[in-house]
Amino acid sequence: MPRPPGPAVLGARPPVRPAGARPPGPRPRRRTGLRLLVAASAAWGLFTVLGHLLSGRWWPWLLADLAPPPLFAAVPLLLLALCLLPLARGARGRLVPLLVAVLLAGVPRAGLHWGALVPGGGPGPAPPGALKVFSWNTLYWDTTDDPGAFHRFLASRDADVYLLQEYLAWRDGRPAPVDRLARLRAEFPGYRVVVLGELVTLSRRPVVAVPPVGPARGLTPRSGWGERFERGKVLRTDIDVDGTVVSFYNVHVPVQLDVHRSVLSSGFYRVVRDRDAQRREHYRALLEDARANRNPVLISGDFNTTPAMGDLRGLRSAFRDALPASSGLLPGTWDAGGPALWRLDWTFTGGELAVHRYAFVPPEGLSDHRGQELLVSPADGAPAG
Repeated sequence: MPRPPGPAVLGARPPVRPAGARPPGPRPRRRTGLRLLVAASAAWGLFTVLGHLLSGRWWPWLLADLAPPPLFAAVPLLLLALCLLPLARGARGRLVPLLVAVLLAGVPRAGLHWGALVPGGGPGPAPPGALKVFSWNTLYWDTTDDPGAFHRFLASRDADVYLLQEYLAWRDGRPAPVDRLARLRAEFPGYRVVVLGELVTLSRRPVVAVPPVGPARGLTPRSGWGERFERGKVLRTDIDVDGTVVSFYNVHVPVQLDVHRSVLSSGFYRVVRDRDAQRREHYRALLEDARANRNPVLISGDFNTTPAMGDLRGLRSAFRDALPASSGLLPGTWDAGGPALWRLDWTFTGGELAVHRYAFVPPEGLSDHRGQELLVSPADGAPAG
């Protein structure tokens, strides 16, 4: 009769695995985690590459460009952190180089101001007499706010030049004109007021000229407000600043979609395609006019374009972003009521115009955009655009 198995004998050899047998693999849960990590890394890498190739060149990518730009740094960093876990042991050598490359490709699109981390890295103090500029999308002017609070907020900025967008109302799902110029002149005595459609520029300094830009050249004295609204997305105002004529471009590039339409309707995508064509036309006209302008230039407003989008390639290569004069790491301007992960509002300069300060101003509940506040001065030796 065979003896029943007894307790293990101390010092006995472990059972030998048969020749050719494969070692036991990772646990099923670990294998699933590894597959998800590999899939996420590949998907984000592909999204980053396609963004470089298609953004600003293919209209459907306007929808993909709605992603918050900081994700282009946060996602690869998160995936790299997950590579440190035991589940990634088998694929770490392949995943880490891939994710490092994706991170390096994505960081320029994340819109972060790395210079803010360098102590003393900003510009020097502004000279006496530097010009204060305030640029802001007002969100339907004062039609959704207390008019008194609205005008008090504007006056509190005490700017020499105001570049304001959305001088309009929103009625029945459409933009509509408003008549607020009498009060505006009363609130800002001594300022010159220039209006084009929904754009308003105020200046304490003399206005020398108001040359039309791009589609606005087709406007006539008989053009109605609707036509001025559609064509007038760039308002150029040439202003005499202590003997130097500076061209201020007040800009509002059309938003890329209609949030009131269903994404399941063909009309939603037709609007995106049409808006892409409009955006290209206004960008092309702005770039053409500003490049040919021999004056120092300041280009500012709501571009409805994030740092991740290719629509700004021309402006960013031809002119200087004002961001180095800022002190914030995340220069978001929308949505002002939340974390403001999107920078939709920009300022660029060209020629001998120095930026000494660039700050984003909370709108005190009056708009969904933060304002842009700058100190600038015409200065010999300013870096070329």
